[in-house]
Amino acid sequence: MFKTILVPVDLGEVEAARPAIDKAVELAESSGGTIRLIYVRSLVPVTYMEFMPPTFDTEQQDVSEAKLAEIAASVKLPAERVSAVVRLGSIYNEVLDEAEKTGSDLVVVGSHRPTMSTYLLGSNASTIVRHAKSSVLVVRT
Repeated sequence: MFKTILVPVDLGEVEAARPAIDKAVELAESSGGTIRLIYVRSLVPVTYMEFMPPTFDTEQQDVSEAKLAEIAASVKLPAERVSAVVRLGSIYNEVLDEAEKTGSDLVVVGSHRPTMSTYLLGSNASTIVRHAKSSVLVVRT
C-alpha cells in the first residue's frame, strides 16, 4: 500500500518518535515499503554565528547524522529498506520538501497531546498535515 514512508524524528525527544517509527515499520512490513527517517537541524541566528567555532555546522551535522544512523539501525526492517537524512532549516518546510523529493506516499508524524500553547500557536505536525501532498498519519504519544 505505502511504498515510501517518511518519519520525522526529533533527536532531542527520540522516545516521543518511537510510536511513529513503530507504526511506520508496521505499515512498511505489510506493504513491502521503505522508511526514510529525517531530522531537521535548526538554523542558528546570524547574530550568534560570530560566537560559534568555524567547525560548528560540520560538527553538528556529523553528530546529528551519527545519532540518526543509530536510530535507523534499530529499526526492525532490513537495512536496505531504511534510510536517513539530516537537513537544515525549518522543520515543516524541510519535511515537506523531503517528502516531495523522495516521492513519499505517507508521512508518519509523532505528536504530543495538544496543549493550550499548541492550539494557539500551531505545531509542526499540524502544518505538515495541512500542507503535505501525500497522506499523513499522526501518531499520538
